[in-house]
Amino acid sequence: MLRRLAASRSSGLAALALVVALLPLALQNAYYYEVAILVGLNAIVCVGLNLLIGYAGQISLGHAGFFGLGAYGSAILTARYGWPPLAAMAVTTLGVAALAYLIGRPILRLRGHYLAMATLGMGIIISIVVATEDQLTGGPDGMSVPALSVFGFAFAGERVWYWVVGVALLVAVWVARNLVDSPHGRALRALHGSEVGAEVAGIDSARHKVRVFVISAVYASIAGGLTAHYAGFVTPAKVTFFHSIELVTMVVFGGMASTFGAVVGAAVLTTLPQALTLFKEYEMVVFGAVMMLTMIFMPRGLVPTLAALFDRPEGPGKASRDAGGGGIRPPAR
Repeated sequence: MLRRLAASRSSGLAALALVVALLPLALQNAYYYEVAILVGLNAIVCVGLNLLIGYAGQISLGHAGFFGLGAYGSAILTARYGWPPLAAMAVTTLGVAALAYLIGRPILRLRGHYLAMATLGMGIIISIVVATEDQLTGGPDGMSVPALSVFGFAFAGERVWYWVVGVALLVAVWVARNLVDSPHGRALRALHGSEVGAEVAGIDSARHKVRVFVISAVYASIAGGLTAHYAGFVTPAKVTFFHSIELVTMVVFGGMASTFGAVVGAAVLTTLPQALTLFKEYEMVVFGAVMMLTMIFMPRGLVPTLAALFDRPEGPGKASRDAGGGGIRPPAR
């Protein structure tokens, strides 16, 4: 049942929309709204990063750099040059996409730990530039960001921003699901299975890898711009290597090659530290234990494991196909 729900593009998106619509009934004050907004922003980045890691099988340890460029680009254009926020976010996103294309062409020729090191170096370079260009970015102290406004209406307050981020998340998931179900998405899954085999089948691996790298960078840039205008302030803390690791961990925890797994992973790992504050000095110990136990008993990630657990065979024919007679099973989405 859960597998069929995850595989259905419309039903899965409708379920997520229902959660977004009903969640405010359980949010008691501004703090809960703030946590929900952070979940949505992290989920947007993770949905894009999951396309790169989960479906294409290409690791990136520098995606916080694209997130930071999206945040700082929009902040600089609006605060220092007086651009309208939407225009600043659009131009910044195009700039990040162009940069990702230029960077992706050479580094995506690498594989395995070589690719991981190259993306790590990229993220570190962006982090250093952001932290040292004091006159432009404010350096380690950060800089203020004007409020997001459209046609004179300024988006202010957690409740308003909840719906802005909620709609953005739904659009991000819808685009990702359509991409996964397109010929490009099938090419990405083929690359993940075997890059050599995909090229033998006529798939241009370099073109598809660069394309998905750019798409994932665009997701991160948009989330970064929204984060900057929501917080009203941006610092280099979100451009660090540790934030990149957090994003990758969310994708792996929720389930790679699972769009909704990326959303769930972002939700759990964003809210869990807030819940664990009850343990005070043992907070990080408990958090690490939860992560370790989840990966031991759910190595495929949270959503794919639960989907497989509750998806029981419906009959002898179904059981025999699942046992190995039905071909390659597509990854959970």
